[in-house]
Amino acid sequence: MAFWEQPVTVRVPATSANLGPGFDSMGLALELFDEVSAVVTSGVGTIVVEGEGAGELALDDSHLVIATMHKTFAAMNIAAPIVGLHCVNAIPQARGLGSSSAAIVAGALLARGLVVDGDQLLSDQDLLQFVVDLEGHPDNVAPCLLGGLVLSWGNPVHSLNRQIHESIKPTVFISAFNVKTEHARAILPDHIWHHDAAMNSARAALLMDALTRDPSNLFDATVDYLHQEQRRPAMPASVELMDRLRLAGVPATISGAGPSVLALAVSAEHETAIAQIASASPDFSALALPVSPAGAAIISG
Repeated sequence: MAFWEQPVTVRVPATSANLGPGFDSMGLALELFDEVSAVVTSGVGTIVVEGEGAGELALDDSHLVIATMHKTFAAMNIAAPIVGLHCVNAIPQARGLGSSSAAIVAGALLARGLVVDGDQLLSDQDLLQFVVDLEGHPDNVAPCLLGGLVLSWGNPVHSLNRQIHESIKPTVFISAFNVKTEHARAILPDHIWHHDAAMNSARAALLMDALTRDPSNLFDATVDYLHQEQRRPAMPASVELMDRLRLAGVPATISGAGPSVLALAVSAEHETAIAQIASASPDFSALALPVSPAGAAIISG
């Protein structure tokens, strides 16, 4: 199998998943990006990490991008070559902004991009299914790959990609502390009440309409019954911050598995409240992040 000689660079966006009631099925791509480059080499494979995760992430084959590349080569029935990797990361690690999903998407795109005619061996739909299977659920990887607002369902996975209403302005409150996704998921109960499931279904249906057509319903649409309150013991400061935002009338949710918080302003009053609450929240950094209409992309190579 032939590989391209020149490096391939991909840009992958951060994501905010769940959006309240859209548990494991909905997410937004945000304009905060990791840029990851890979090149096939005949020498020793090296891994360089700059920015977020530098000095913390593994620099061997267990690095998530490299591990994903190996799995992607195997999916294409190709023996994995020796690869040099250079990561310039802007997505905070273990903060609920899809850093792991971004690494998985980056690794899959890089592996396919390094192979001559790789897109014929692994189609776009096959790639989506592959990264969903690796991650275990589509709420982060699908918007990372596709961009915008994404609703995903089924196995095999299907995804619906939409752009959000122009009046909605996201702000992410990035926590100074991290929470591992595995821990945040482990504390969720195995069973839910039928009443809660019915209420959550109504809010999730309303959420798609509020995000794309009528933001006046966004506050009601971001009410969740399945996971946010249940995660309070693992991230009390985050849930308390979400409560303060919502008490001020701002549609706000836990971002992914937390501990960051997503606020969705749809008015000047919301923006003022977000700024005031941000100034009184020293354990969080408020960052305005527009929705990225485009998902992951090869930007060179």
